[in-house]
Amino acid sequence: MSACYFCGTSLDPKMRIVKDTECPSCGRDLHACVQCRHFDRSAHNMCREPQAEWVTDRERRNFCDYFSLNPAGGKGAAGTKDRASSARSKLDQLFKAKEPDPE
Repeated sequence: MSACYFCGTSLDPKMRIVKDTECPSCGRDLHACVQCRHFDRSAHNMCREPQAEWVTDRERRNFCDYFSLNPAGGKGAAGTKDRASSARSKLDQLFKAKEPDPE
């Protein structure tokens, strides 16, 4: 089930999204790169669609013709923080395991 990138509200993946469609819960733009299935921060142009044009603000509405709502959805700010804290705790555990025993 798709969800808003910003607030996590469930969205119908078959919902027709046009340029000015907003999330019914938080009011943020739904036709934005961060809501799209092609959005990938590690890809060239931050998009897996090779013909997409550069978009300056990926959290605001745009005119991209390749937009398609991300079916996974809801991996926004909250998901990023959880992922970062999880990675940090794993690194902390790794380095604690490597510390020599003082004798």
